[in-house]
Amino acid sequence: MRKVTLTKETTRDLLDSLLKRSPNNYGKYETAVNEILARVKKEGDTALFSYTREFDGAEITPETIRVTKEEIEEAYTLVEPELVGVIRSALVNIQAYHEKQRQNSWFTTTEKGTLLGQKVTPLNRVGVYVPGGKAAYPSSVLMNIVPARVAGVPHLVMTTPPGKDGKVNPATLVAANEAGVDEIYKAGGAQAIGALAYGTKSVPKVDKIVGPGNVFVALAKKAVYGYVSIDSIAGPSEILVLADETANPRYVAADLLSQAEHDEMASAILITTSRELAQKVEAEVEKFTEVLSRRDIIQKSLDQFGYILLAEDMDQAIEAANEIASEHMEIVTKNPFEVMTKVRNAGAIFIGEYSSEPLGDYFAGPNHVLPTNGTAKFFSALSVDDFVKKSSIVYYSREALQEIHKDIIQFATSERLTAHANSIAVRFEDEDGEKN
Repeated sequence: MRKVTLTKETTRDLLDSLLKRSPNNYGKYETAVNEILARVKKEGDTALFSYTREFDGAEITPETIRVTKEEIEEAYTLVEPELVGVIRSALVNIQAYHEKQRQNSWFTTTEKGTLLGQKVTPLNRVGVYVPGGKAAYPSSVLMNIVPARVAGVPHLVMTTPPGKDGKVNPATLVAANEAGVDEIYKAGGAQAIGALAYGTKSVPKVDKIVGPGNVFVALAKKAVYGYVSIDSIAGPSEILVLADETANPRYVAADLLSQAEHDEMASAILITTSRELAQKVEAEVEKFTEVLSRRDIIQKSLDQFGYILLAEDMDQAIEAANEIASEHMEIVTKNPFEVMTKVRNAGAIFIGEYSSEPLGDYFAGPNHVLPTNGTAKFFSALSVDDFVKKSSIVYYSREALQEIHKDIIQFATSERLTAHANSIAVRFEDEDGEKN
């Protein structure tokens, strides 16, 4: 990890380095992604099955693309009962948290005969993409499906790449079934995003696509935005730990590595006011890295995007943290709740030495689908809000409109929109004509 003294210049250089990880810089893959999407849009299932054969090595047909009830039942026999129990416990916490986000329609009336309001309606059909390949992420399944289900989405469609045997990871299937998904299809990559966005004979078109994926999935989601809605274009994972001399260096090191193991492009940053802590954390990181199973990935991540930033005081440290706007932020200081009130930009904030980032990934309840690459300055965690749409409701009686109709006519006329003005005027032309 690089050790850097915090200044405005070093902060700016760090931000420039981190932004190289953004999906906006994946341009060299765009041509390939666009070709895949165009072919899926034109050929439908034919292209989808062809790409599944090419990229996943699996022979999928219209009869086998949808996961059956029997395959789900088989999955339960292949997953340890203890893990099923953990999934169910996590599900309870995640659902309880997201239920507090639910919004209701509202209406307000006046004695003059007006009614204004907002009608909250769940999306009709949502597509959830779940990565496959070398690893399975049942936690991601829960985080994407639960808020949609809480929002009231009636049709939840999931796609995930199959193995060469044409089967889906059993833990993924168990998590999806427990969370309440309606349909599961064996398709991955940009081709699955295309199928969800455009629809094929086998895979239904959806209104919104959510879920993480590799660079091809990220770019495909970006490309189909407009045909459908998307949650975000997620970049590699990142963690920032804000710590002072009271922090346990062993805990801090372990938490930094919990994100570095995700990806060679993952970022792990410590900002501290204590040079002694910085040295101890650096030593602990080296010890852990030697024994952890994903040490090669961890080391490459730390070499490229691992930083220890030394701040003069906590105010400077907080200012830098707000500029970086990390996906995950841990606050391990003498007064962590006070520090938390000064944090403006972070996807999720973990307070105190026993609130390590993996607690949020798996079990606490808040969503782990979070903004990355500085987008926490203007984006939020995935929530129930992402699965509803809001319609404005307007009702005016004749008497209520009559009272203000000339104001509207004047406003519209000032903008030279005479048809707008006329739309109001025709309703009162008899009365206004008599007065004129």
